[in-house]
Amino acid sequence: MNKIKRLSDSELEIMLIIWHSETSVSSSYVLDHLQGQLKYKLSTLMTVLSRLTAKGFLACDKQGRNNFYRAIIDEDDYMQSESKSILEKLFCGSFKNLVATLYKGNSISKEDMAELKRFLNEFEEEEQS
Repeated sequence: MNKIKRLSDSELEIMLIIWHSETSVSSSYVLDHLQGQLKYKLSTLMTVLSRLTAKGFLACDKQGRNNFYRAIIDEDDYMQSESKSILEKLFCGSFKNLVATLYKGNSISKEDMAELKRFLNEFEEEEQS
């Protein structure tokens, strides 16, 4: 798979709306779901949707006078790519350093750590079977 380009914060907000929709969506649908989050005019939103299409994140299907947008890049693929990039850039590829930094900064609780431990134990058990 080719390297996935990074999304700006505003592009990510729009992609999350599209990823979480059941079908292709119109610009009006996206605009309605952005209410209260980002203040976009339709012309600005259309520019961002065009940019996302040019970046290869979206396909635009014309139906009559309306454009409908659907994701080409899967949400999980993007999240995995971004997570790996952050891990490599900020923590030298060390998951241990990431968790230690989050814990020391009170960004995760002891309950979160216990849940992570259970997850890792379950993952290890799956790998062994």
